[in-house]
Amino acid sequence: MTFPRPSLQRMTAADLRAMCWLLEQPRAAGRARLARAISRLGDGPLYALLALLLWLLGGVQGERFALAAAFAYGIEVPAFVVLKHLIKRPRPADSLESLCAFIQPADRFSFPSGHTAAAFVMATLLAVLFPLAATPALVFAALVGLSRVLLGVHYPTDIAAGAVLGAACALLGLGLL
Repeated sequence: MTFPRPSLQRMTAADLRAMCWLLEQPRAAGRARLARAISRLGDGPLYALLALLLWLLGGVQGERFALAAAFAYGIEVPAFVVLKHLIKRPRPADSLESLCAFIQPADRFSFPSGHTAAAFVMATLLAVLFPLAATPALVFAALVGLSRVLLGVHYPTDIAAGAVLGAACALLGLGLL
């Protein structure tokens, strides 16, 4: 199943307008430096460290967190890879010459955002199992998604899809416990 091309074209046109507004601002390069640092935090090692620490120090809830995270990532990673290769949405800089990416993306396609999906797996698991961490975790996940847009490698709708995918996979992971 792939997106019908007219729907994808309309979505991309709206996304490109947003991207042009964000990335053609005078401070886009300055914001990209901060966005790069936030994006790096969403690369994965931080999540593995968090899961390990919670597993070791978080009691029963920490063990549930680590196990649910393993299940959730076992679902999320293949899902976002399959979706990217089914939908084949080009990256923003590949769609409009006036847009540039401030980093080299790991793959060719943008929909959905894998960084955002991973961040929302963690944020959703923390929100459910450690409610006091919900707000900072969700803010962090949203910042990871925003960083990917500010770096020019994802459209806003890629971020929304990644957030939904990540949250859904986290809930599935919890359901498998």
